Amino acid sequence: MNLGYALFVAAAPAGLLVAGVIPSRWANRHVRTMRRLATGLSAGALVLAIAASVMLTVLGPLDASFLEGNFLVPLRVGIYFDSLSAVMLLLVSFIGLIVTRYSLRYLDGEPAQGRFLRWILFTLGAVMLLIVSRNLLMLTGAWVLTSFGLHQLLTHYADRPTAILAARKKFLISRLGDVLLLAALALTYRVFGSFEYSEVFAAAKSIHEGTTEASGLLPLVGVLYVLGAMTKSAQFPFHSWLPDTMETPTPVSALMHAGIINAGGFLVIRLSPLVALSRPALDFLALAGAITALFGAVVMLTQTSVKRSLAYSTIAQMGFMMLQCGLGAFSAALLHIVAHSLYKAHAFLSSGSVLDAAARVKHDSPAPPSTHRSMLVLAGSAMAAAGICATTLWGTGAITRDKPGAILLSLILTMALTHLLWRSFLASHWRVAVRGLLGAAAISVGYCAAYVLIDRILATSVSHFVPPLSMLDTALIVFVATGFMGVLVLQVGLVHWNHLPWLKSLYVHASNNFYFDIAAQKITVRLWKRFATADAN
Repeated sequence: MNLGYALFVAAAPAGLLVAGVIPSRWANRHVRTMRRLATGLSAGALVLAIAASVMLTVLGPLDASFLEGNFLVPLRVGIYFDSLSAVMLLLVSFIGLIVTRYSLRYLDGEPAQGRFLRWILFTLGAVMLLIVSRNLLMLTGAWVLTSFGLHQLLTHYADRPTAILAARKKFLISRLGDVLLLAALALTYRVFGSFEYSEVFAAAKSIHEGTTEASGLLPLVGVLYVLGAMTKSAQFPFHSWLPDTMETPTPVSALMHAGIINAGGFLVIRLSPLVALSRPALDFLALAGAITALFGAVVMLTQTSVKRSLAYSTIAQMGFMMLQCGLGAFSAALLHIVAHSLYKAHAFLSSGSVLDAAARVKHDSPAPPSTHRSMLVLAGSAMAAAGICATTLWGTGAITRDKPGAILLSLILTMALTHLLWRSFLASHWRVAVRGLLGAAAISVGYCAAYVLIDRILATSVSHFVPPLSMLDTALIVFVATGFMGVLVLQVGLVHWNHLPWLKSLYVHASNNFYFDIAAQKITVRLWKRFATADAN
């Protein structure tokens, strides 16, 4: 029964990966066949993911091996399928079907449409393989395959210099991530003597319970996995490749921002029993995530390009997701991945309709209110938001003090609702104010319900252990809370204080991404020239 169950789960990624062996010339000559194949394989992957999730509820988690052998190190090829895998498999297969169907219309008539469909199917298969991999070696192999497939998609328009430069930048950062991941693998094997999830997680549980002594290498292992995840999820300072990939076709942007970029977050959540044992790794992840979230949010406000604005929105959202992981809130991080992926896929696939929608909007906006009135409304909005969060999140008992990062995440949600209510109350119309209040309450209740659901689904799939907070952790929480408060004040200040010289200067620097992209571009050009010279010699 386990073998049949495992083969059923493996069928979706295996079928999609097979598309990678189709020659591009054949695919371009047989576009109709490729279109049918793409539709059938992507739809079949979703059906199989749904069926596998149903089987999970009936038969329970799966840890099955297809092939075993010794090639310098023990190698076991198989499937590891639990509730975390099921949620991610359903998410990726659903988005994959939508993106594939959109690609048929978007690239209709292009001579290289068959090649594009070949690589988008292959990349989807690689992501799914990463999700259901049985051990760290398989995960690393799928990690590399995902980068390879994405590189082929990013270079689809080979005659665009900007697209090629962005692909090269992504290639170099991905290779850095591969090196970090391989180093983490080597140390993991040295500490635990295994690459198997089940064995590593069991050993991590023993360390947590105090029955096994922790190795001095554990903090370094956690930090290396975190650094590897940061390269894949476009965390600062490895973020500059993501906004530059906007030259790629829109379906690739949707797939990349809604699916592939989640691989870093999935890695941290999957290895949460191991990462949670390293307080330095959690602190570093929380700090890097907070800086990335704040950086992305500020830059996003200044972008005039729709797709670049969405790209920096993704950077900010991935930073917040990593912050949640750093706080030990792995269930909240997965909920963020699911919600963001669905939203961002829709945002990219509908980005072409923005101009039409803007043309239908009336631009007779009322004059901005006085600063005094705006501050009073902001104070009232903050109190209302705090009351809503206290009632829904804390009053219902869904989130308690023992939940990792509960207080900080509640504060951040309160700030987000404050901005929503502030904009609604400034409209000076009771209907708009009521809609704002109902919307804020609905968001808080919906988040509370979704968090409880995800937390129960992941009850046995992620770590719920977080080391005690230190003075450094307390200082980090204060820094993060202050940073998000600063972003809220900046959003309000743009309405009233945009004439101030320092704010104008900040706008110029932020619109140029604080010049990090320029430095990254110079480094990319230099490194690529060295590689090209080395290959020529």
